[in-house]
Amino acid sequence: MADALVVKGLSKSFGDRLAVDGVSFSVKEGEIFGLIGPNGAGKTTTLRMISTLLTMTSGDIWVYGKSMRTDADYIRRCISYLPEDAGAYKDLTGRAYLKFMAGFFANGEEMENIVDKGIGIADLGERIDSKVSTYSKGMMRRLLIARAIMPSPRLAILDEITSGLDVMNAFEIRDVVRTIAKGGVSVLLSSHNMFEVDQLCDRIGMIDGGKMILTGSPSELKERYKVGTVEEVFIKAAVKR
Repeated sequence: MADALVVKGLSKSFGDRLAVDGVSFSVKEGEIFGLIGPNGAGKTTTLRMISTLLTMTSGDIWVYGKSMRTDADYIRRCISYLPEDAGAYKDLTGRAYLKFMAGFFANGEEMENIVDKGIGIADLGERIDSKVSTYSKGMMRRLLIARAIMPSPRLAILDEITSGLDVMNAFEIRDVVRTIAKGGVSVLLSSHNMFEVDQLCDRIGMIDGGKMILTGSPSELKERYKVGTVEEVFIKAAVKR
């Protein structure tokens, strides 16, 4: 299976503070890879560099064989990034919002096809024509994931996709992500929910203090640390630091 993403020796400094320190990992095509770690570990900074929103201090990022240093425009066309604090224009209906966002990628019939795909992913039924201001958190997250996926990115980068959602909505959002991956989209996600990464991710990487301290499948990591849950892996790995 080919690599969708390769991160090698990635570092980011903010003045004298080294926020990300030589992080390396890869994401395979069609894989769901979870990035975990304590608050302030460097997860979001790493995602923002991969999303081309922050420049690298050192290292490199390759997306489908193209280097961020030489082919950033190509990479931007391949990826989609959904930050944790993303929002939508609340005075628009869900349909109008998707149409507005699709206009950045295409026009005419192609744009309408993108919108139709987004409506299908959001799966909001008649509420797609309600104003976004009337949406619950779960409905909003569905709409935002649809916005991120409808242009058919090859790599989707999702930050804390179920943060603040109730059990039912979180379950439904995870199902959407599984469906996306089965459709051929590679997924890199960050989450504080260890149950979520255990259930959802093919492999996991843990960042602590800006460094990648472990990678592996949930089952491999639980076996390595002789524990029954990814949460216990998280705790044991962090304590060893």
